Amino acid sequence: MQLASLFQDHAVLQRNIPIPVWGTGTPGEAVTVHLAGHDEKAEKITRMTKVDSAGRWSLRLPPMKEGGPYRMTAEAPSGTAEADDLLVGEVWICSGQSNMEWTLEKVENDPASQLQPFPQIRLLSVINPAERGRADAIVGNWKVATPEALAEFSAVGGYFGRFLHGELDVPVGLICNAWGGTRVQAWISREGLVREPEGRDEIAYYESYLWLNGGGRRLKTFEEWELEDVDRSPVNLGLERGWASRDFDDSAWRTMDLPGFWQHRGHGHSGVFWFRKTVEIPVAWAGKDLELSLGAIDKHDETWVNGELVGSTGWEIKESWSVPRLYRIGSAQVKAGGLAVAVRARSHVFAGGLTGPGEKMWLAPEGCDPAERIPLHGLWRYCVEHDWGITTPPALIWGPGNPNTPSILFDNRVAPLIPYGFRGVIWYQGESNVGEANLYKRLLPAMIEDWRRAWGAGNFPFIQVQLANHRSTFEEPTESTWAALREAQAAALSLEATGLAVAIDIGDAADIHPRNKRDVGLRLAQSALHNVYGQPSAPLCPVFAGMTIEEGAVRCTFQHTGGPLAAKGGLLRHFALAGIDRVFHWAEATIEGETVLVSSPKVPRPYAVRYAWADNPDGCNLVSSCGLPVAPFRSDSWPVT
Repeated sequence: MQLASLFQDHAVLQRNIPIPVWGTGTPGEAVTVHLAGHDEKAEKITRMTKVDSAGRWSLRLPPMKEGGPYRMTAEAPSGTAEADDLLVGEVWICSGQSNMEWTLEKVENDPASQLQPFPQIRLLSVINPAERGRADAIVGNWKVATPEALAEFSAVGGYFGRFLHGELDVPVGLICNAWGGTRVQAWISREGLVREPEGRDEIAYYESYLWLNGGGRRLKTFEEWELEDVDRSPVNLGLERGWASRDFDDSAWRTMDLPGFWQHRGHGHSGVFWFRKTVEIPVAWAGKDLELSLGAIDKHDETWVNGELVGSTGWEIKESWSVPRLYRIGSAQVKAGGLAVAVRARSHVFAGGLTGPGEKMWLAPEGCDPAERIPLHGLWRYCVEHDWGITTPPALIWGPGNPNTPSILFDNRVAPLIPYGFRGVIWYQGESNVGEANLYKRLLPAMIEDWRRAWGAGNFPFIQVQLANHRSTFEEPTESTWAALREAQAAALSLEATGLAVAIDIGDAADIHPRNKRDVGLRLAQSALHNVYGQPSAPLCPVFAGMTIEEGAVRCTFQHTGGPLAAKGGLLRHFALAGIDRVFHWAEATIEGETVLVSSPKVPRPYAVRYAWADNPDGCNLVSSCGLPVAPFRSDSWPVT
């Protein structure tokens, strides 16, 4: 006798709906499920069923209000299974790719040491591998939201849950079900994917490959390739040559502006780089313990100060390329004058370098006022120790081990959750589908409807994060695959019970993983509070509603403004107009209440308007009366090249 894998100690059950409970047992035997509080006098809920011929059973407990803790017991002649410390409240699935998976400990503005425990919030991270076939159990454990558990959990999901808990004052369960770098095609069931022509083609190609290969061979994962084929400890030539020493003369070395990737500074290869910077410290710092903060380093590093190793981060740290470095310099090493900081950065694939951000690069005494910190961003001396050329990881053919195989994440990550009761889904994905916006415009709604069909629980809420600003900026209006993908995301709002959290103002040109996850979680929570929980005072990000032409200008109208619009930080930017020639020019825009009037002397007869239509419309500043950004938009439907 077993309860399904989701029914563990510390789980949260969805309130105010019939509660699905299921498990396995001996065919034909009777199963009795009890749910009761720890107080012996509390009412006990009991339901019964029988195990079917396949050894499975399921039932539904009656709807319950928020509360707990409870103990669930499933009894049968073959044995008893229990789950304790259960709460009843609001359950949300947090899904998508790496920006949803990104943990709080990487954000750094809310470290575990500053967190408080939230005993009424429970966290579950699904870690099922990408294997062939449909899984029937989840890999992962429910945890109480201690500071340590929050630090290891999705930052976006954790912020979202904390905001909901603070407003609703009910238990909250969060199921993080995300996988970095994954396409939407992997999250749709085979049954859902074959409804689309492109999806049907992918399924046909994949299944023909499986047939030709006798069921599909097990390919190396990226992690296995790193473990087996990468030189994990190249000879440290720099240390032999004295590059870590305080007295080493690095004047012949070139300079590089940091933070940044060396691939963006003219070095198109993987390898090992040394970076050096001499810092003059105040006399008063002599003999004090110092902290050296370098931000993130992609991927591994060893760091010396005046020739003494002060810290290193290597293969032992998961996703070390995103982990901020904070090293302690002992007081014995701190003498008046200059400190020579030497960083050996190693990147075996993709990008590499000291990636910051700049405000996280500093030197200071332990516990000092942040205003006393010496900034370390800017020019560093550097030298290449190892040039490994272009390092290419193995191509993962679709199949076991490749999380981008069509439908594989539905089979391994979504199916085991069904039919667990929950309120809705928050979704942060799309970066891996940039470049196929027209297809994504169909596939994202297809996935939403696919999940809704699979659960059979009606049109549960689905709130997504629109892609943040990223990549290079441009002087003139241009086409943008990122803008087109954002438009495809917004198109899903045509489905019932959907919402959008706009992130166009909090991205990072150089990093696809912007660190401001707090505002993302807040905006998702505001959408849920407004649309799901009926709190009209919770603000929403405004979206384009339409335009009218008025004597050489266009007037744009919006939904969810909440009052007069505003320009954050000066004149409105990133509006563009085009005539029937389809050539866009920057335009002047002025706010008139809840509308915006847009005009340009170069476009006397405007036909179309665009706002923030770029990969990285840095500085776009049209906001609602509550300060929330207006979603990027265009009025035309011209093909995006």
